[in-house]
Amino acid sequence: MGEICGACLKRPPTFDRSLAVFSYAFPLDTLVQQCKYAHASHLTEFFATRMAERIGVDNTGLDYLLPMPLHPARLAERGFNQAAEIARRLSPRIGVPWLPDACQRVRNTPSQAGLDLKTRQRNLRGAFVCNIDLSGKRVALIDDVMTSGSSLDELASVVRKAGAVEIRAWVLARTL
Repeated sequence: MGEICGACLKRPPTFDRSLAVFSYAFPLDTLVQQCKYAHASHLTEFFATRMAERIGVDNTGLDYLLPMPLHPARLAERGFNQAAEIARRLSPRIGVPWLPDACQRVRNTPSQAGLDLKTRQRNLRGAFVCNIDLSGKRVALIDDVMTSGSSLDELASVVRKAGAVEIRAWVLARTL
């Protein structure tokens, strides 16, 4: 708890801090894959419950939860956005409103899986937009898995440009 990884020491991310509920390892990795690719969206209830338990008082002073957006083509493939479903279920548990449409993914980027760090970062440039004024707001970005942090970092850049003064990255699982 409270440790900073070597990559973050070398190049600090745009978000202020991150929180992961689990390590991305068995059996959680299997559950996440089932949720995303086998249409087991009911698992987002379990994910949100565990996230709420782990967050505890870390939601102090937050204005909004912002889920990691999916491109409309990927949303059509999956039928749901797992990050949005987690945020929707997390919101009432911690008393912080979620904004499902504040940010959009405007470029349909290839999957990040299997890409190295530099390719991940290039892959996401210009992928997101934020259509609301977040001046002075404190937000938490919600996603299922953080691998390199590139997606969350790129989204945080857009949210920071929209005026957010504090950005937390909350994920269900983090690869180690």
